[in-house]
Amino acid sequence: MTTTIAVPLPSVAEHQLLKLNNRTAKVGVIGLGYVGLPLSLLFSEAGFVVQGFDIDAKKVSSLSEGRSYIQRIPHTDIQVAAERGFSATKDFSIISDQDVIILCVPTPLTEHREPDLSFIEKTAQAIAPHLRVGQLVVLESTTYPGTTEEILIPILNRGSRIGLHARESDKDVSDNVFYVAFSPEREDPGNNTVARRDIPKVVGGHEPIAGQLAGALYENIFGRVVKVSTTQAAEMTKLLENIYRCVNIALVNELKLLSLRMGIDIWEVIDAAATKPFGFQPFYPGPGLGGHCIPIDPFYLSWKAREWDFHTKFIELAGEINEGMPRHVLQSVSEALNRRCKALSGSKILVLGIAYKKDIDDLRESPSLQIIELLQQEQAKVDYNDPYFPTVGRGRHYNLGMKNTSLDTIGDYDCVVIVTDHSDYDYEAIVEGANLVVDTRNATKGINSPKIVRC
Repeated sequence: MTTTIAVPLPSVAEHQLLKLNNRTAKVGVIGLGYVGLPLSLLFSEAGFVVQGFDIDAKKVSSLSEGRSYIQRIPHTDIQVAAERGFSATKDFSIISDQDVIILCVPTPLTEHREPDLSFIEKTAQAIAPHLRVGQLVVLESTTYPGTTEEILIPILNRGSRIGLHARESDKDVSDNVFYVAFSPEREDPGNNTVARRDIPKVVGGHEPIAGQLAGALYENIFGRVVKVSTTQAAEMTKLLENIYRCVNIALVNELKLLSLRMGIDIWEVIDAAATKPFGFQPFYPGPGLGGHCIPIDPFYLSWKAREWDFHTKFIELAGEINEGMPRHVLQSVSEALNRRCKALSGSKILVLGIAYKKDIDDLRESPSLQIIELLQQEQAKVDYNDPYFPTVGRGRHYNLGMKNTSLDTIGDYDCVVIVTDHSDYDYEAIVEGANLVVDTRNATKGINSPKIVRC
């Protein structure tokens, strides 16, 4: 699709737009994880020469050898992209060779549940000295409204060695500029029903030309680009999407806790309510929230809201409910064992599934990790099984040092806890072989057995 701009363009922007439209622009993607690597492959498929950047030497080495480290991306995709010119490097000095620079770096929370923008800051500091006239810089990392203008752009402006600055407005007639935009990622690991290119792409520019250039960039790989007026609007769009899910999941989690006391099957209730053809969208309860976005994004906004003397009570309540679900699982396991005259302390527990959701190899913020640690704190002897993780070592907020356990010994455990409902599991065989099953995902739906406790 060819994009035109109605207002007169500086010559620098005209040249950049031409390269975007004829797909001769060089695209650099910084951060080759669950967002950056799939995005790189989309640009490569569209005919762009893509340069990947990552500080992780293992990732760079793997990609250089034509190997993927993300389960849903086959090795052949990496190899085909390499034939088209894709490569990975740790050398940020070649940033100057790129026409577009896209930042896909992590934005986690600190131990005090506050935004950790250190990855954005360090990346901006690394690329700033290598910026050149006319480049388009796009931030995709999920963050609070204002990050692009308050954090990213000042670092880029200060760090430029040749006096470059981000174009500020239509009144900025200087040619000594680069362009900055924000476009939130919308990756959904494990979702095979919607192709990545069919997910509409939201873009917001720091000023109008930056927004238009970003739109032209993404129109090459996405079927629809949705342009908003500012980077703040684009940043808030991402938070709204995920807070919407967070709040609704908290609602059904709270209703699940009530339904358990009332002896009502919440899963049956949700399925029945979902037959309504209007005004209802089903959300499902679980053992807690996982992934990089939904457990984190509400805290980004609630933190930023305090700057405006605003207390996001609704959002914080949802976060409180969802954060309490792993302890609900712990209590359910303990009570299920007690009813069988066993104490949690000293019991052998097998946790099924440690990915944050089914059929993916992603541990980020997985509730399984917290559940394992809670069980261990109660002196339970805990093992895990997950077809996607042969080992689990140390992460940002966990230190487990565990190896995958075979299901062949499932009968040796006092309790099996289904935390992630992978499709690979044979749940009938699991129930048959286990002594006790605590099911947090309704994975055993349709199986009738006194061994099953649904929580």
